[in-house]
Amino acid sequence: MTRPQRDRLAAAQAELLHALLGNGKPPEGFDPDRLRVEARALLNKRRGIVAMLRPDVADALGDRFRPLFADYARAHPRRAGSRAREDAAAFAEWAVAQGELPPPKKARWWRRRAT
Repeated sequence: MTRPQRDRLAAAQAELLHALLGNGKPPEGFDPDRLRVEARALLNKRRGIVAMLRPDVADALGDRFRPLFADYARAHPRRAGSRAREDAAAFAEWAVAQGELPPPKKARWWRRRAT
């Protein structure tokens, strides 16, 4: 494969990922309905992982968790190489910054429990 071919392939892959993860336009030649279904499945999977890793956040947001996470995910697609725990922490920070959650309480040394 030549360099220009690799560059075109990389651009096409980036466009597809943006359509799936960042709410971008479907690339030419792809069925928009099928991409929408796949994008929804990926969003649900990502949201489920965040809820599993940060049940405190999901519980605190209650019914607002699903729509807020969808808003967050559209604006903040997962970065290549990022870990799920980083994604969950970033969502929690975003929710605090949006005023949807109170800021976390700072741990005080005299309040820590010995383990």
